[in-house]
Amino acid sequence: MWIRKAATVAAVILMLIVFVQMNGSVRHYINAVKSGDATFVFGTFRGLSEEDRKELYNRIVVEAESYYKPPINAKIDRVWKAIPGYNGLAVDIDRTYEAALKMPLGSAIPYHYKEIEPRIGLEQLGSVPIYRGNSEKKMVSFMINVAWGNEYLEPILNTLRQEGVKATFFLDGSWLKNNVALAKQIQEDGHELSNHAYSHPDMSALGREAQRGQIVKTESLLKELLGVKNKWFAPPSGAYNDATVQIAKEQGLMTVLWTIDTVDWRMPPAETVLRKVRSKLEPGALILMHPTATTRDSLAGMINIARERGLAVGTVSETLSSKRKQPAVEPLNVI
Repeated sequence: MWIRKAATVAAVILMLIVFVQMNGSVRHYINAVKSGDATFVFGTFRGLSEEDRKELYNRIVVEAESYYKPPINAKIDRVWKAIPGYNGLAVDIDRTYEAALKMPLGSAIPYHYKEIEPRIGLEQLGSVPIYRGNSEKKMVSFMINVAWGNEYLEPILNTLRQEGVKATFFLDGSWLKNNVALAKQIQEDGHELSNHAYSHPDMSALGREAQRGQIVKTESLLKELLGVKNKWFAPPSGAYNDATVQIAKEQGLMTVLWTIDTVDWRMPPAETVLRKVRSKLEPGALILMHPTATTRDSLAGMINIARERGLAVGTVSETLSSKRKQPAVEPLNVI
């Protein structure tokens, strides 16, 4: 009988030793018990002495410096024109400290972060076109210009739906006027809708008032028919001049073009498009396409290529935003 009792006591002692070793130092454990803190929760750091709490807080402050990532200002590039900025990242020291106090002894510090906006954003660069996102942001976008090709829209939407991907559809105003139900279907799927002029003209060949009319007319339709609050203008065929960009800016729109052109309107085989995307795709890319059979057949493959490279696929607004793609995942340190 005494042998069984001795074995039980030994097992309990062994379990306590293992628990304390796994969940923090003996000093922390003893200090927590001695503190008599009414808020002490057994096995957490809530009951640490004031001295040990300060030590924990100071450690977080010191280690936060190694996790700091400065914000990147938007800039004008000689080749790519306007490049959006990218938010920096800093440890939220107070939130991290409060979260750490609730963790079991010996746990990793649960770092919480806050984003720091750059001092210079896209809007401050003036009337400059945009061809790509910031290369530090691991996200790309599909720009789907719609002025024709209704027969391919449904299979394209199906692929986007199945893959859980949102794209930005730039709508020709005359197309929108005649295809409101189809535009609403695109909108209901959660895609971004933007301005692609009214009658697909060569904007650079038009005078200022004619250009203004092309942009304003489509913008009015987007608001009246779909309730869209838009911020992007994509000139048809990529044709623009300084007046185009300035007029768009006056309407509260930034002029956006593309990084990679699938040239799908020439109806190349899907594999040709995939080879091109595979060779050129990098963070921040804006990929131009249209509702064609080629895009229908290559879209899933393009999504797979992006994901294989660790790139998220989002709307133009998401890719060109300075917001980070997602909260950073940093190594967690044992308390």
